Amino acid sequence: MRHKHPDFPAPFRAQAQVAARSTRAEALPSAATHWIKSPAWDLVWILNALWLAPLVLLLARGHDDLRASPVDMLFFLLVVPLWFGHRVSSAWLAYATPAYRPLLATQRLRFVVVPLAIAVACFAVLLAPESMLPMPLDERVVWLAVLNYLCVSYHFAAQHFGLLSLYRARAGRASDATARRLDRCFALVVGGGFVVLAEALAGSIAFQERWIDPLLGASRGGCVCARGRRWRHRPGRDPDRADAGRRTALAAPVAAARGPVLGVSAMVLFAFLARDPFLFVVLWSVQHWSVAMGLASLAASGGDRAPGAHWQRLLAPINRRAWSVLLVLALISTLLLPVMEVEAVADEYVYADRIFGDAAWWLRSSPFVPALLALGFASGFIHYVLDRAAFRFSSPEVRQAARGLLWQGRFGP
Repeated sequence: MRHKHPDFPAPFRAQAQVAARSTRAEALPSAATHWIKSPAWDLVWILNALWLAPLVLLLARGHDDLRASPVDMLFFLLVVPLWFGHRVSSAWLAYATPAYRPLLATQRLRFVVVPLAIAVACFAVLLAPESMLPMPLDERVVWLAVLNYLCVSYHFAAQHFGLLSLYRARAGRASDATARRLDRCFALVVGGGFVVLAEALAGSIAFQERWIDPLLGASRGGCVCARGRRWRHRPGRDPDRADAGRRTALAAPVAAARGPVLGVSAMVLFAFLARDPFLFVVLWSVQHWSVAMGLASLAASGGDRAPGAHWQRLLAPINRRAWSVLLVLALISTLLLPVMEVEAVADEYVYADRIFGDAAWWLRSSPFVPALLALGFASGFIHYVLDRAAFRFSSPEVRQAARGLLWQGRFGP
């Protein structure tokens, strides 16, 4: 029998009711809690590898040169709004939303000091005269690209672990230590290690002939296409070694039950089995970019809307709606394309020329190239740091700032 307490103050009764609902929701999660937002939204922004994989296979059918196939057009249409929009998505959360504003003071090292230090270091390395840094510019670019490849490989794997953690929490298993260890192992080994192995076997790691091939004892060969970066044709590869790698890929857990695991497994299989590394680049890149932008839009639109500085009040109408955040990030991505592609890809694979024409070509051949290279590398390294800081849910302050994402689908935005 339930006893009433008429003298129990109303505010405390309301708090108790909210606490009880929260406890019941975590103990017995509804079907909605199994999705980050909704089935349709998750399939578009998070689990899109499940439908992109068969789509790119269909579009590639009958085409020997995939760069002249519908796959290339599909990738172009996705690159323009997603590529550099995803790179600034965590910066948007950190510096353009009121929910994250307190973190700039309480976690100044992560959100202010380290990004500034990275920017200064990149510009110093690439703009310093040879009298101060006795190394040719080309050599500096090579080793920054190597460092970037190592960082981005871990960055991709860390994002997969973060996704698995979000879905595990939605299923009411956030405190399951065994499941967490399995998720981390899967993300690092399959989403990180297997991908690096596949790219090494295919000869598709950035500047592989400078640092990977000597370790493998391999002859120079393959094509450089690491996640859409530094594409370059280099003839020949070891077919026996590549076939062995394909057989190794079959150990990936493609029969796993959860959507993110299936998606990652499918993409990793593409890394080993696809006849052209370009198919893997399309899947791997688009899934990563869309996840970053999708999660950032939910965190921005569901966070604190307290008034701040004048410029933040101007951005308030954008941050109130997830779709408007996505639209602005897509616009930023489009405008940054000719600037950032100077660092990202070789001339024969740029997409900015299709939109900006001769202006994009001029940027790639202008005296500003060293500065643009520094800007590209700095933005990439800063993105890795800010992504970790903005979604570091072990921090109570970050959980409070990103509550619009964490509670989406449970108790409303």
